[in-house]
Amino acid sequence: MKISKYILGLILACGMPSCMDLDIPPMNVVQDKDVFGSENGITSYLARVYSGMPMEDFRYSPERGLFNFWTLTPMCVVDGEAINRDQSGAQSENTKYWNDAYTSLRDINYFLETLPEYEGNFSETDMNTWKGEMLFNRAFVYFALVKRYGGVPLVNEVLKYPEQSIEELKVPRSSEEAVYQQIKEDLDEAYNLLPETNQLSRATKYAAAALKSRAMLFAGSIAKYNEISLIDNSGNRLCGIPAEKATEYFKEAYDASKLLEGHFSLYKDDWKADDKTAQYENFVNMFFKDNSSENILIRQYSYPNSVHGYDCYAIPRQFMVGGYSSYICPTLEFVEMFEGFPKDENGKIKTMEGNKYQLYDNLTDFFADAEPRLRATVILPGDEFKGESVDIWRGIYIGETSGGISPLIAEGTLPKYESSECKDLIVTSSSNNQTAYQLSNGEKMNPAGLSGRFYGDGACAISGFSVRKYLNPDMEASLVVENRSEQSWIELRYAEVLLNRAEAAFELTEAGQDGNYLSDAYNCINEIRERAGATLLTGTAELTKDVIRTERRKELGFENKTWWDQKRWRILDKEQNNKMYRVLMPFYADKADKWFFDARYDEENRRYTFDTRWYYVEIPTDVINSDGIVQNQGY
Repeated sequence: MKISKYILGLILACGMPSCMDLDIPPMNVVQDKDVFGSENGITSYLARVYSGMPMEDFRYSPERGLFNFWTLTPMCVVDGEAINRDQSGAQSENTKYWNDAYTSLRDINYFLETLPEYEGNFSETDMNTWKGEMLFNRAFVYFALVKRYGGVPLVNEVLKYPEQSIEELKVPRSSEEAVYQQIKEDLDEAYNLLPETNQLSRATKYAAAALKSRAMLFAGSIAKYNEISLIDNSGNRLCGIPAEKATEYFKEAYDASKLLEGHFSLYKDDWKADDKTAQYENFVNMFFKDNSSENILIRQYSYPNSVHGYDCYAIPRQFMVGGYSSYICPTLEFVEMFEGFPKDENGKIKTMEGNKYQLYDNLTDFFADAEPRLRATVILPGDEFKGESVDIWRGIYIGETSGGISPLIAEGTLPKYESSECKDLIVTSSSNNQTAYQLSNGEKMNPAGLSGRFYGDGACAISGFSVRKYLNPDMEASLVVENRSEQSWIELRYAEVLLNRAEAAFELTEAGQDGNYLSDAYNCINEIRERAGATLLTGTAELTKDVIRTERRKELGFENKTWWDQKRWRILDKEQNNKMYRVLMPFYADKADKWFFDARYDEENRRYTFDTRWYYVEIPTDVINSDGIVQNQGY
């Protein structure tokens, strides 16, 4: 009698009436016929597999790994999109996603091997759908492995002990190329088997195509840009893919992305041409529309069964309830990628005219014409959230202003304002219990605002910005506590597919491939820029690789994609080479009744240096010792 040991009593806990009628001795063991013999049993099994799908969502952090509740160090504070008080520099992942992956693969393989024995109970359509879903999940797991470790053992059948010897159970690492081939084959078959529509959090043929476009783009990038190679004693290239394979993979990515054309579209339900407010609101709203025309695959959360803590950790300080706030503070480098505010000829923010600060009547004036997508992604100083102005500033300038205001600190220097030559010219706060300062007009003002840069408190907007994307503006204030958020995570959306398509098309153009690829890439980028409220490109001559990559980073910011993009492009070690990120500090000039902004390096002097070993992460030591797996270089 075969027993499905791996569902761990899921059916017994499902609460369905049929669960009460199981005649199984002993009662804590579930037989295959009770799982695979009914649609309810199969649905429960599928739910368990989907719950283990390694999405890097709200509950993912490079420090704590997948499937955790306390995401205080999200990926965006490692890759340069943001900083926070707890991240002191560059790091690799510490997820150790290996054993969990092979547990999931065993569950998937067991399902694929066992389901055909019960095909007489179900329609061909149902059988194909369930098989396709499992192949999609298997590809998802293998992709999570290969992008971290390179080549890994390919285990596509249930390993059996003691029927198989210990040596037979020791499956060696396959080449990195072989793993991508397996992903491709699984997704191609899944595409053919899956329906066009399914439940929101379950795979469809278009989810398979979208994931394939992502995975094949990654493989093409590794083939083209990776310079690390690891070859085992059998001649398998465990790390790295032959450069001549790049074009093949880019073509696979491009063709897969085209399969979604006409079936999905960018969300524009609230969008209006030439209306920046509508464009901004449209981009905010799209992350709370589960049934959006853009969503391909989402992970749904629902209190109290499945929750996360994103709002509690990320919300600006003035809305704090649960003891945390502002754990995602976008860097000035991220903000500078967008358009619509003063910049110099090098694309850096311009806060001065000559050697004097430019003064503004209102805190919000500097970014008044900013790209709507920026305002929907980042809370800028003075922006409105939950019906309140978000008070982000660093201090009050009390010096004379009639001749203009000179730089507070020398450009490129590191001291805090309190320890610099300007300390007698500014009033700041040394704690969150601020003492209001009486202004020249008799009014009182907090030195750092309710969400601003407190000198002694890191739970605030330490970069001058706070994240907005995915923050729920309608969440009741008392509910902004740990593990109470329930907005869905969008794992695959059509904007990413368009960006995959544009990048793959440009790479094919560079490779000299025949086809209308450059024009197609141009159209994809402009489609995204139009929805974002950005200036459209005026011709293919303006389209460069950097333009495409920047557009990707803007569109997908804070969606846990940038880290992987930088890794596959092999640029993280260049971007983070003793790197210090910059911040933007607003100040109120008391005697002028004006505002000015000071761009400077992060006051905590955090330095980021990416170790090239981290392009392929360390395989867990217990796996190396017990299974004879070849370790990656440098560990």
